[in-house]
Amino acid sequence: MDVLILFGALFAFMALGLSVWISMGAAALVALAVLGLGDATDLPTAMADGVGNFELLAIPFFILTGELLNRAGLTDRMVALLMYFLGRFRGGLAYATVGANVGISGVSGSAPADAAAVSSVMLPAMRKEGYEPSYAAAINASAPVIGPVSPPSIPMIFVALVTHLSVGKLFLGGVVPALLLAASMVVVILWQGRRGKLPDARPDTYTAASPLLLLGRALPALLAPLFLVLGIITGFATVTEISILAATYVLFLGLVVYRTITPADLFPLFRTSAVNSATIMVLFAVVGTFSYVLTVGGLSENVTRLVGALDVGPVAFLLLAMVFFLVVGMPMDAVPAILIFLPILLPVAEGLGIDPIHFGVIVVVNLMTGC
Repeated sequence: MDVLILFGALFAFMALGLSVWISMGAAALVALAVLGLGDATDLPTAMADGVGNFELLAIPFFILTGELLNRAGLTDRMVALLMYFLGRFRGGLAYATVGANVGISGVSGSAPADAAAVSSVMLPAMRKEGYEPSYAAAINASAPVIGPVSPPSIPMIFVALVTHLSVGKLFLGGVVPALLLAASMVVVILWQGRRGKLPDARPDTYTAASPLLLLGRALPALLAPLFLVLGIITGFATVTEISILAATYVLFLGLVVYRTITPADLFPLFRTSAVNSATIMVLFAVVGTFSYVLTVGGLSENVTRLVGALDVGPVAFLLLAMVFFLVVGMPMDAVPAILIFLPILLPVAEGLGIDPIHFGVIVVVNLMTGC
């Protein structure tokens, strides 16, 4: 009954058109009042605790990295190199779209940032080569899902912050699923190409330049994800430090190496990043109130007892969780979905003997697939 009151109020406020963060804060107030769990004056302290984690600093810098990535034009150089090798195959631009998303996924960790960076280059090229507009839109919307699954991943950072799991282990846990996502997209493109659903290859269009020249132009951009992932794996830097290095490196490429960013561009880029970061930070603040109500009311324990009473095994629970997060990921952004549901379901998963890192990766993969 306690869980129904909290989440019933949450979804009722969302149905009225209120923002997720307002709905969460209002639902926490309703639960406190109806269930008699405490005083509303406790909530400001809970909100401060929600944004008191040092690792939260990584999020604004990864958002800034995504903004800089779009402006610096790193994607153009990656695509030119990829198309030298893939342009001779039917559906080469589709393959290059997947490859470019794999390449920049190691920099921004954000699906919207990757989609904006790659689609701005690939959609006009696909239109010119005669791809169906719906197919071009679909591949440019699907491939960026790889970014938030592979390291460094913003959703994985949220999972770590909410659950206190190791960010590095979550990042490494996403490597194989990200590669499987990319491979599955390549298989679909290959199948569609063999059925004649994709335009013919145009190798002469993309092989005029020297491959060494193309590699030289793309190499600084290609080294960025390599350095960042190595830094995470080796423990050379924390996630927050990695995010700062990523933003600094992409800024250096844009200002000095490629000269696609001017000093006049910086203030608008920083302002946009600050506004986007604020929308996420306010979510973390109200999640502090939500977590406070869950803890004081013992609502997580109630859900654990409910699942125990249903006698659901680990495999069945994982399958149900996959379907649940897949459906939730369609109308709801991954960030609020993680912040709302993961703190409740993770203890249940651990009680069933499921590895928490495994469960966290499954949550992110299914939310991003829904996205």
